[in-house]
Amino acid sequence: MRIGVDVGGTNTDAVLMDGMTVVSSTKTPTTAEVSEGIAKALRTVIEDSGIDRAAIDGVMIGTTHFTNAVVERKHLTPTACIRLGLPATVCLPPMVDWPDDLRDMVGGNSHLAHGGHEFDGREISEFQPEEVRAIAEQIRGAGLDAIAISSVFSPVNAAFEEQSAEIVRSVIPDANITLSSEIGRIGLLERENAAIMNSCLRQLAARTIDGFKAALNELRITAPFYISQNDGTLMNADFAKEYPVLTFASGPTNSMRGAAFLSGLRDAIVVDVGGTTTDIGVLQHGFPRVAALAVDIGGVRTNFRMPDTYSIGLGGGSLIASNPLKVGPRSVGYELTEKALVFGGDVLTATDVIVAAGAEDIGDASAVSHLDDKLINAVQERIMDMIAIAVDRMKTSATPVPVIVVGGGSILVTGQIEGASEIIKPDHFPVANAIGAAIAQVGGECDRIFSLAELSRDEALDQAKGEASERAVNAGADAESIEIVDVEEVPLAYLPGNATRIMVKAIGDLVEA
Repeated sequence: MRIGVDVGGTNTDAVLMDGMTVVSSTKTPTTAEVSEGIAKALRTVIEDSGIDRAAIDGVMIGTTHFTNAVVERKHLTPTACIRLGLPATVCLPPMVDWPDDLRDMVGGNSHLAHGGHEFDGREISEFQPEEVRAIAEQIRGAGLDAIAISSVFSPVNAAFEEQSAEIVRSVIPDANITLSSEIGRIGLLERENAAIMNSCLRQLAARTIDGFKAALNELRITAPFYISQNDGTLMNADFAKEYPVLTFASGPTNSMRGAAFLSGLRDAIVVDVGGTTTDIGVLQHGFPRVAALAVDIGGVRTNFRMPDTYSIGLGGGSLIASNPLKVGPRSVGYELTEKALVFGGDVLTATDVIVAAGAEDIGDASAVSHLDDKLINAVQERIMDMIAIAVDRMKTSATPVPVIVVGGGSILVTGQIEGASEIIKPDHFPVANAIGAAIAQVGGECDRIFSLAELSRDEALDQAKGEASERAVNAGADAESIEIVDVEEVPLAYLPGNATRIMVKAIGDLVEA
């Protein structure tokens, strides 16, 4: 049996699954100390099901904790950045495009050194070990041990990053080092940003994941636990400590994977309605469509894999104003059960309107019996218009497509969505996010530029597939179960040497404990 947990800003959802069957599920308010909310949710599903804890094979946890840390500017470790690329790239130093407050919090400590490669692996300049050693001495003198190392075109050749890491560790033995080639894609600044962000989150990741372990120990759960990645797959706890940025946007991803599982559809649009926001994403072959462009996280452009989602300020706790009519984006969030009219509060929310319309029977309906029919109809129309516009924005053509509606706030969807061929609200829709975590496999990917003037297309594909498979195994996948699920080739006509960008995704089953 597996337990899936999704820790959101409003609720912590948990579900116990026996194979492909949902045994029990729960929603509890997210707590300031994340592990407390997880422990409560786990305890509830275990007690409700009455299962023996020894029967639990694994616990899969999705969390927004690290995304929130960047957005809220909290719990970030000062980090130094070493970039290998002189004499190129001087005009755009590390963190040049960061918001001032975030750069100041991380420290803005950056250094340029010789090295780097062209797209085809040729050196920009000769690597100088003593130069890197001198930089490491400066970083140690500044009292820093969180370090990000980036090199021009390191996804093509990571040798200079790896050599620099060895030198830095010889000077700072306890250094917490992130190599940009292990996280980001082609594109120096965005890849470098992702590496810096990863390093500044590692201390928080260690504390958070240790807190998860403590919650499991408290409940006497000895099964291994895994953390959701933002591509719909899992990584083991130790891997998550090393790469916390890979959890960014894992919440919407889990919801989409759960929606695919519950509906049986592999290609559709998913509308995930929460307490504060609605996230819209696209399923392709059962996995979220990956964003093609750089993704902004807390004001910083990054280019590691992220789901292509669009969020609007609409949820069950959205505040309603009548003159002029306005739905959201302000929300009572996790205080819905205290502040909404149907729960004895004094704030008019979207949930109150849906109850007043007779579309849902929760709370005290008499508390909203005074609402005007004209207001009720106008709010419902506005909600459906907001969703329809968001769905249309995510479509790539005018052809109607299936729309799967999930999330605790999906009671707001009371009519037809323009552009949808059908609307599906599957069983267990409120906890689709936790289900998505519970059913996930382990994945890895490769995104590199190859020069086909130096090797054949088949050799390049084999290298990319091998690298993606190796990363999946390192994240906790069974090597025997690895499957290549996506291969994309993009010829780069503007570069010499018959250059081709190859992107490969591999997934596999969890290694049996």
